[in-house]
Amino acid sequence: MKRALLLLRRRLIGSIPVLLIVIVGTFLLLEAAPGDAVDAYVVSTGGDAGMIEALRQRWGLDQSPMTRLATYLWALLHFDLGHSVTFSRPILDVILERLPNTLLLMGSATALSFGLGSALGIVAGAKPGSFRDRFLSIGSLALYAVPGFWLGLVLTVVFSVQLRWFPISGIETIASGKTGLDRALDIGRHLVLPVAALGFIYLALYLRMMRAGMAEAWRQDFVLAAKARGIARPRIVLRHVARNALLPLVTMLGLQSAQMLGGSVVIETVFSVPGLGRLAQEAVASRDTPLLLGIILVSAVLVILINLIVDILYAFLDPRVGASEAAA
Repeated sequence: MKRALLLLRRRLIGSIPVLLIVIVGTFLLLEAAPGDAVDAYVVSTGGDAGMIEALRQRWGLDQSPMTRLATYLWALLHFDLGHSVTFSRPILDVILERLPNTLLLMGSATALSFGLGSALGIVAGAKPGSFRDRFLSIGSLALYAVPGFWLGLVLTVVFSVQLRWFPISGIETIASGKTGLDRALDIGRHLVLPVAALGFIYLALYLRMMRAGMAEAWRQDFVLAAKARGIARPRIVLRHVARNALLPLVTMLGLQSAQMLGGSVVIETVFSVPGLGRLAQEAVASRDTPLLLGIILVSAVLVILINLIVDILYAFLDPRVGASEAAA
């Protein structure tokens, strides 16, 4: 426990400059882009020069970029993400409304890809070079090459339009009045296709990594010793080979969290899921810089927390890594 706490403290301290770089870098990139929230507002509604100047003063866009950056950083110190000019609401409230949908989508897709991918990787790696190994390896490579948005569209056409098994879009039926278990089942039906489209791509990656790790583990001395002692092959596969091949997958689980979050932007757009991805798209379209900064900041915090959990899990799985990290 002490080793995990030391590792947790080191990671939290190291995440502070990372978040600062993300905030400042994102702000400067958005400042380099042409136009602002007033320009986007005028394009959609129209207005004269007086109204434009009044809007810039009201939204603080008449100040210099460095002044606005300093004001934003000072507000962050007080846990204030600012006010969205698009929704006319506090940014934190808007993000907290959309965040659960993204977390539900990401969590379900991660569980699907990691769980099923690892299981299929064990099946393929239990006997390297066999027909099932080659079949699963080739199938996973083909699946990994498929773009996420294309897979989402194909799943929609087949299972929503033609077979009518699942809803086309959304997170739940609008104004259904369902509560409790009925609402949970309704949300589950809406998430089947988005989770499949997002999870199948990364499933192929975990399958190939598990298979490669097991193929390497079969050549290790401890596996030969287990065979010499007469241990049953299924036990060798699960207790020795697969267990050692699992460690790189845990590391990849943290590394893939950022890509999973980025992939959810596309999937949320395809399936009209009201999450952070669609919110970021709306913020970009309306040039709502504070809202976009808030979304990127929350996304960065999510990635850091996921990697922190993975690091602690890895420290428990491999005590040598945890001890070296804590002692450094």
